[in-house]
Amino acid sequence: MKKKTTIHDIAENLHVTASTVSRALNNNPRISLKTRKLVQQAAIKLNYQPNNIAAALRSGKSNILGIIVPTADRSFFSSVIYGIEEIANTAGFNVMICQSHDNYENEVDKVQALLNAGVDGVIVSYAKETKDFKHFKKLINNGTPLILFDRSTNELEVSQVVIDDYLGSYMATEHLISQGYLRIAHFTSNAKISIYKDRLRGYQEALEAHGIPFDEELIFESNLQLEDGRASMLEILGKGLKVDALVSASAMGAMGAMQVLKEHKIKIPDQFGIVGFANETFMSFTDPPLSTVEQHSKRIGNSAAELFLQEIASSQSKFIPQKIVLKPELIIRESSVRTGEELKKI
Repeated sequence: MKKKTTIHDIAENLHVTASTVSRALNNNPRISLKTRKLVQQAAIKLNYQPNNIAAALRSGKSNILGIIVPTADRSFFSSVIYGIEEIANTAGFNVMICQSHDNYENEVDKVQALLNAGVDGVIVSYAKETKDFKHFKKLINNGTPLILFDRSTNELEVSQVVIDDYLGSYMATEHLISQGYLRIAHFTSNAKISIYKDRLRGYQEALEAHGIPFDEELIFESNLQLEDGRASMLEILGKGLKVDALVSASAMGAMGAMQVLKEHKIKIPDQFGIVGFANETFMSFTDPPLSTVEQHSKRIGNSAAELFLQEIASSQSKFIPQKIVLKPELIIRESSVRTGEELKKI
């Protein structure tokens, strides 16, 4: 493997000291313009790449913002990342993106890697498996600003950006009720994660507000991936449960359910209505297009980055963590809207 060029290699090439090269590369006015140009030309010729981590350790500032997401291949998370970059890049920060794949050990490793890289802050949507937050407390104890988004917790005194998950689920359920659906199932996930707890509560209270009894048998907990949505819908059909609609706490769960319904020739929305969460791009291209709760992912990213900038601009001891709660929007598409004729039959 080719040896990496150092400032000592440049110094040897130009017959100057390493300290002179270092100052020249940093445009120190104590070094003549002629010498600075010679050093910069030699650096290009020898393919010198500065050690940003070492520089960060010396200066105490890396201008790098770490991001940890469960996965970057969902439009929700990629849109949040875009929103973070939009604000961070304008303020002179680059971002370092890590994926936990919803695995606790992986997340712990990513936090340590970002600490080792000397990032100036970390923005996180923590893994579904995470129950112990000690690794995040290492960031706090190190004085590294930590901002949570989407999945929040009261165990950490840090800034957080979320949507009103309760309201989003309440609106989705109430919409289905307005279309005449009365036996509405709910696909959820890890009950200890706040977003799923709040979405379940919104679903339950919307039913009760309209005089529809809450039935535990209609709650299906899983990882909410495509195959989980399929498995839960197959369970509903296999048990012969009287269900005519679904509020899924994820887009992929809703998509899996839709696939099974179509395979069993169950008409959507005439016989079965569906509303999902997170306005994934594919949801408007399904047949029929899927109704969903818009989470304003780009705004979440913008807000998280702005909170980071506010925190580093203030004294650490004086900064008071903030919680931003964005209002969701119900996007109604064909998967949950019955025709007038179908409503008359109810």
